[in-house]
Amino acid sequence: MSRSVMSGMPEMSVKSAFAGMTRVIPVVFKAACPDCRARLELSAGALRLAIGASSRTTFYSFTCPECGAAVRKPAGERIVELLTGGGVRTLRLHSTV
Repeated sequence: MSRSVMSGMPEMSVKSAFAGMTRVIPVVFKAACPDCRARLELSAGALRLAIGASSRTTFYSFTCPECGAAVRKPAGERIVELLTGGGVRTLRLHSTV
């Protein structure tokens, strides 16, 4: 017996779950370049998130579209949550010890 029948709730197809959705609004992240001081709006594809074993090894990075600088900034728990929820590609760093 399926879970939905047991719970009394009707089964929902993917098509019906997304019925009425006409478009997805892309997520935009605000950031600043420490080199040229540009205020930026970046798509999820422009950012990378690296999650390490500690707060010192967890960071996000991007290339400044204004000056071309490689930017790396620390990412606390809230930033990690926002970036992963917004579709930013994530790399999990593993300890070699």
